[in-house]
Amino acid sequence: MRHGIVLFTSDRGIAPADLAVAAEQRGFDTIYVPEHTHIPVRREAAHPTAGADLPDDRYLRTLDPWVALATCATVTKRIGLSTAVALPAESDPITLAKTIATLDHLSGGRVSLGAGFGWNTDELADHGVPGARRRTVLKEYLEAMRALWTQDQASYSGEFVAFGPSWAYPKPAQAHLPVVIGAGGGPKTLEWIAHNADGWMTTPIETDIPAKISALRQRWSEAGRDGEPEVRILVASKPSQEDLADWATAGASELIWGVPDAGSSAVHSYLDRLAVRLGLGVAGAMA
Repeated sequence: MRHGIVLFTSDRGIAPADLAVAAEQRGFDTIYVPEHTHIPVRREAAHPTAGADLPDDRYLRTLDPWVALATCATVTKRIGLSTAVALPAESDPITLAKTIATLDHLSGGRVSLGAGFGWNTDELADHGVPGARRRTVLKEYLEAMRALWTQDQASYSGEFVAFGPSWAYPKPAQAHLPVVIGAGGGPKTLEWIAHNADGWMTTPIETDIPAKISALRQRWSEAGRDGEPEVRILVASKPSQEDLADWATAGASELIWGVPDAGSSAVHSYLDRLAVRLGLGVAGAMA
């Protein structure tokens, strides 16, 4: 399995570019950052883990994910650049397609898109996205962006996005830019992924992961998809050796480890310990 790291970016603590360099030096495969454009002060949407409250105030302070990842790309050579998760439905899909394609082009094909449906329906509403239709909006946006990424004269006609034959360059460096969906692994979501995405990213509170991976593979096969779905597991607590073995046997592609929202020294020390524990080689501070 690959190993990635995720930083819940904010306007304090370690800068994403600093973290990307440190993670690449220590052998990690991917850096992930989140997205929230804003958080309405008054909202009806419940947080998946904290209900009416937010787990902490970083939700109010997140950096733009694509600007953050661009700074990471300029100071690294190998590490993958991704989101956990981005909210494409909150952006204009034509503009977002250009942003992501440009980052993939300039980084030499290191981008993948971790996308969510969006739990904060009040936030979505401010972008004109009806909460009850957010899965349809995301489906259309992804289809439209793929058209812009892959077709010389791209066009798309949907309920929420439509444009006639258009030129849009650069194309991503990758022939197929991976899209994984970060959401709870219920039957509806796994079915959606099997038809519309390249894989699944678990939530931090996910349970019965091997069984859900098996269910996703079954739906993948029934949908006539080739190959196997990507499965990226957000590790919420220190897993046991049995957990790691079960995830590997089930076919997990990558484990994503959270890092503290702290200063450089504290985060570098944390990465040193984590890299050694995962057997990624000599810690960066000792290299």
